[in-house]
Amino acid sequence: MTQAPARPKAARRRHDREIVMLAVPAFGALVAEPLFVMADSAIVGHLGTAQLAGLGVASALLVTSVSVFVFLAYATTAAVARRVGAGDLPAAIRQGMDGIWLALLLGAAVMALVLPTAPALVDLFGASETAAPYAVTYLRISSLGIPAMLIVLAATGVLRGLQNTRTPLYVAVAGFVANGILSIVLVYGAGLGIAGSAWGTVIAQCGMAVVYLAVVLRGARKHGASLRPDAAGIRASAQAGAPLLVRTLSLRAILMIATAVAARLGDSDIAAHQIILSLWSLLAFALDAIAIAGQAIIGRYLGAGDAQGARDVCRRMVEWGVAVGVVLGVLVVLARPVFLPLFTSDSAVKEVALPALIIVALSQPICGIVFVLDGVLMGAGDGPYLAWAMLVTLAVFTPAALLVPVLGGGLTALWATMMLMMAVRMLTLWLRSRSGRWVVTGAAR
Repeated sequence: MTQAPARPKAARRRHDREIVMLAVPAFGALVAEPLFVMADSAIVGHLGTAQLAGLGVASALLVTSVSVFVFLAYATTAAVARRVGAGDLPAAIRQGMDGIWLALLLGAAVMALVLPTAPALVDLFGASETAAPYAVTYLRISSLGIPAMLIVLAATGVLRGLQNTRTPLYVAVAGFVANGILSIVLVYGAGLGIAGSAWGTVIAQCGMAVVYLAVVLRGARKHGASLRPDAAGIRASAQAGAPLLVRTLSLRAILMIATAVAARLGDSDIAAHQIILSLWSLLAFALDAIAIAGQAIIGRYLGAGDAQGARDVCRRMVEWGVAVGVVLGVLVVLARPVFLPLFTSDSAVKEVALPALIIVALSQPICGIVFVLDGVLMGAGDGPYLAWAMLVTLAVFTPAALLVPVLGGGLTALWATMMLMMAVRMLTLWLRSRSGRWVVTGAAR
């Protein structure tokens, strides 16, 4: 049996350049997104505690309403990248337009649902009597920007599929700056209070959507792609996105269960959990950037019919994921004495959080593999498998997490179940990647 030749260093360097060129700008854009909420919190916080509490409830509802549709970016990236690999740019942009039309329809539907039900939604989240009016005001106004937010998701997917992550970075940064300026002017200059903050967000999001649409429309005119809505294309985009919606909802359920369990452990535990969860989310941005690069690159290789190239770049990205995960884990351990005092001075909270942070650090290499393989399979259009794998993970995690308070475990035990959850995800994704069934070449899966 002849031994397979080692991968040339030139090919590795080429893969490294592709990953870096796509992942670094993607990381910047990912970090810029949560800054919208942080900027609003900083500005509204000076209005009063009730206003800030209202913003907290409304922004949580708004983020949930939008984030469940993140498949608009993921599915569009994979589909567009395949057609780019096949050398058919008009079809790639046409596919992107189908995703954008779907985003507009979904955005209009969600806006129509949120507007009349805002008071009931705020009450469901348990807002106090003083905070509820501010939450309703912010939610109703900001819901007007939901169609723009979903268009931004889909258009971001189009540009990622076209191997362009720089434009989303520039638009995200510009949107963040515009949102901050508008909020200050409208909240304090115009005296609109929390409503001014909401209008600032809506205007900034609509501006971002306009910029994205201008970029996509310019590409459509250049390559002669049709801009008209196509029912079959929109339906195909929805069908491709449905499994990813199941995946996202399952992941959301896991995070909600973990928070609910932490709340039952006591005040110190839930406080420490929220701090650790914020760190977990921050670390995820770095790993998700590699996953985004994976979606775009894998889709392009498969579209070009280069199955071996797709396998090679998958292997290289896994190496990247492990390496970045190790670095992040070491940083978590080293930064513990500095990180925790930034969020709390309560010694009880620190005592609970410290051992759980070790679990987070140890899990980072596993997270690196999970994020990368997740991106690879998304880029391959393997959504149905991702949905089933996430449902299996949810089925394993739920009883393990619910047993934590029953067996007298604390926050460290809860985060051990989070590590178990990531290990199950890694196993399911690794088995799929080893099987090779995700390697389906051609302009469409």
